[in-house]
Amino acid sequence: MEFYVEWRQRGDSYNNGYGNGHTLSQSESVQKMKEVEKCGEFTKYECANRLGPFDGLRDPVVVTAFHKKIGDGVTECRTLIENKSQKETNIELLSSFALKKIKADKIHRATSFWSAEGKLLSQELTDLNFEHSWANHGYRIEKFGQIGSMPVRKWFPFLVLEDSEAGHFIGIQVYCASSWQIEIFRNTDDISVQGGLADRDFGAWTKKLAAGEIFETPKAVISEGSSLEEVCDKLVKAQKPRIARVDQDLPVIFNEYCTTWGDPSFENLKKTAERLDGTDVRYLVIDCGWYKPEGVENWFDAAGDWIPSKKLFPDGIKAAAEMIRSHGLIPGIWFEMENVGTVAKAFDQTEHLLKRDGYPVTVGARRFWDMRQKWCWDYLDEHMLALLKDCNMGYLKVDYNENIGQGVDGEESYGEGLRKAVEGSQNYFRHLAKEMPDLVIENCASGGHRLEPSMMELVSQASFSDAHEAVDIPLVAANLHRLIRPEQSQIWAVMRANADLDRIKFVLTSAFLGRFCLSGEIFDLNNEQWQTVKDAISFYGKVKHIIKDGYTKVIRTNVKDYLKPKGYQAVLRELGDEALLIVHTFEETKNPPVDDLLKGWNIQETFGSELNEQFRGKVFLLKN
Repeated sequence: MEFYVEWRQRGDSYNNGYGNGHTLSQSESVQKMKEVEKCGEFTKYECANRLGPFDGLRDPVVVTAFHKKIGDGVTECRTLIENKSQKETNIELLSSFALKKIKADKIHRATSFWSAEGKLLSQELTDLNFEHSWANHGYRIEKFGQIGSMPVRKWFPFLVLEDSEAGHFIGIQVYCASSWQIEIFRNTDDISVQGGLADRDFGAWTKKLAAGEIFETPKAVISEGSSLEEVCDKLVKAQKPRIARVDQDLPVIFNEYCTTWGDPSFENLKKTAERLDGTDVRYLVIDCGWYKPEGVENWFDAAGDWIPSKKLFPDGIKAAAEMIRSHGLIPGIWFEMENVGTVAKAFDQTEHLLKRDGYPVTVGARRFWDMRQKWCWDYLDEHMLALLKDCNMGYLKVDYNENIGQGVDGEESYGEGLRKAVEGSQNYFRHLAKEMPDLVIENCASGGHRLEPSMMELVSQASFSDAHEAVDIPLVAANLHRLIRPEQSQIWAVMRANADLDRIKFVLTSAFLGRFCLSGEIFDLNNEQWQTVKDAISFYGKVKHIIKDGYTKVIRTNVKDYLKPKGYQAVLRELGDEALLIVHTFEETKNPPVDDLLKGWNIQETFGSELNEQFRGKVFLLKN
């Protein structure tokens, strides 16, 4: 494997291996660039700048590909480009990373749709018709990515290449919350792969570089190892999140969304807080709908003005927050800060909303603040940050429920407009953390649509999915071990009084795959049901250090259909001489084959149901 760089200037000739329209890789600039400096952490290239179709080639553009080793078998990559000429040039592709001379026969990707995030797709390259041609001519290209502001919609920015003969794996994550791409191509025995910002063809992105201007790409992280789970663990541990001090010991959360489904009230919260008083639950989060005006049916229509409902909270949100604290809990609240709904006055403040072709970008019931504008930051400071401070909120859930799409007006290209708008949002997250250093921030986007490394580094936690009460919760939760840190992955455990104990245990054991988040009508549970919940919380306290610092060595499942899962799943996470084994059965399965995973370990303690029936869950604390 070798590092290099892929880029393209406007005016370059295109790749002539039947790739034009599929790829901008292997451009004239790449073919003509000269290596001018190299050290352990970067390689610098020069290429003559194309000033126009008849101007010839003049002063150079300098491209520096950084590849810094940040751990054993882990490399951080980014690319910096500088226009050293006296005239502007336009860039249509600039990779964050590029690798060549790779031996691989299989690829692994993480697919993602709403409530089914991170499902692994493993494919032989021969199944993709990826054998090189008999004449080593004609590029084989597999290009995938995401367009818009939901970076894990359809795909995660993640790829693993496997050489099964050598037992060697290369893992890749791109840190990009706007449109991104990863591209695999070959025309010989070896494979090349590059990725980063979605290019002009794929994401309508071009970047104008004035004379002397410098631009830097988002970063990517590359890992190497001897198994899929090893390289994924290295990628995940390379993420360096900002986790608030109060959240570093993985306390349990209660979020009331699945209690009221967008209709919270002081009375409901009081019943919940009284039930939680004296437990090890630390946060009580008020979810969406607290601002809903009289006569408005849907909570999402009213997002943007952020005026607390007098009907739901007669004495205001501050009184609710004070009541929550009186029961020994930290209050939290939900905002969808970057979007505005149809009945909000903010919906018509179009001079401050993102536009495409001069029209506000409108998706269903939502429009989007232009987070490049100081005015929008000031608005959110006045309507959101002031409330957080006044109410002494310790927890903020940031939701995000629609996608901007290809791009927006205001820059040299739609894609660059989108990149800068998303960058503005991320900078506002940093602003919140600076203003309230102890604030716990949760990253939510219809559940899991922003579970991407650059977003995860800004927050303490993230909603793993919107699979609130679905039977595939443990499947989705396990998938995310390969993609984000389990200590940040908040798993729903929704309690219902009409559920039997085995159903309650199935749900509670799912929460051991990440951050434990309760919801539902806990005040209606009978004594036996509530004691089961408290037992789960107690056991979680004994094993959460393994969730935080362990290594997920095994994710084993034979489930194909997430809607009607049949089979079982077992997840083994190890930390030194301890391990956590989490097993779930689904339809048509009982007594799953997990004895080999228990071999060599002593069972110290368990929680859950016996695995002799379908839809059961059990957690084992192991030591050797």
